[in-house]
Amino acid sequence: MKKIIGSAVLVILAVFLIRGFWDSQLTPVSSEKETKSFVITKGGSFSEVSKKLSDEGLIKSSFFFTFFAKQSGLSDKIQSGTFKLSPSMSAEEILKTITGNPVDDWVTLLEGWRIEEMAEKLNSEFRIQNSEFLKIAKEGYMFPDTYLFPKDYSAEQIAKIMMDNFEKKYTEALRTKIKSLGLSEDQGVILASIVEREARSYEARRMVASILLKRLKIGMGLNADATVQYATGYQPQEKSWWKRHLTKEDLRVESHYNTYIYSGLPPTPIANPSLSSLQAVADADLSIPYLYYYHDSKGNSYYAKTLDEHNQNIANNP
Repeated sequence: MKKIIGSAVLVILAVFLIRGFWDSQLTPVSSEKETKSFVITKGGSFSEVSKKLSDEGLIKSSFFFTFFAKQSGLSDKIQSGTFKLSPSMSAEEILKTITGNPVDDWVTLLEGWRIEEMAEKLNSEFRIQNSEFLKIAKEGYMFPDTYLFPKDYSAEQIAKIMMDNFEKKYTEALRTKIKSLGLSEDQGVILASIVEREARSYEARRMVASILLKRLKIGMGLNADATVQYATGYQPQEKSWWKRHLTKEDLRVESHYNTYIYSGLPPTPIANPSLSSLQAVADADLSIPYLYYYHDSKGNSYYAKTLDEHNQNIANNP
């Protein structure tokens, strides 16, 4: 009987010791109340977040924190964005914070979008008024990227960050290569915006950039469908700024952006190009023998030296 009582006491003591150790791992790291910004990226796993919290001295143990979160049913509830955390917060307080509302949030603005599309996205995510953003935004120079913006940022602050990002991405080396092709820096951006909408992969973009630049050099019309799509504007039935199927009437629309009826480059960019498209223009090769390109419904690319060859490519590869 004494052995049984003794064993029971040992078990109880062990439970209390384990419980005490468990609780100690969830208490604040220190009494330091100064907060720091903790960023959680989109798509990050909970284990990655937990390790980062531990590495930054905000929790005592990533293992115990992860176990506690799973036990609480919150391990799949973490939000992306920036959170204000301090070492004086308990594991429970930190978990509650990172599963709540961040002080800022991520937003992805896609390559090849017009500024109107960017305005719509910013309005839905940050309640930025479309008209306010459009007054400030400059087509072609709002670099498409994934951004982390404070929720109280103004349209002006957001636009400045995007334009500053463009200036960083459009390096002096790129500008120099583009100018060596006989284009101004702005013309390089205009051409890149067309290339962005006309091709998907870098190699296809480089070929399209080469062909369009070659057409420019010989005074041939660019005849780029993307410029007509830009000219026709928003399509209510498709709920899109880019008309899917252009008609013969569309190709005759009166607009200086219509490169089927006006020679040379459009007055301004037609979209916001990616770094890939800017690089494709910089790497354009005027020695290629082609003047025509065609992309089939599967995304395959075909190039031709003559209009007859081009029409044959279209007929053979719907």
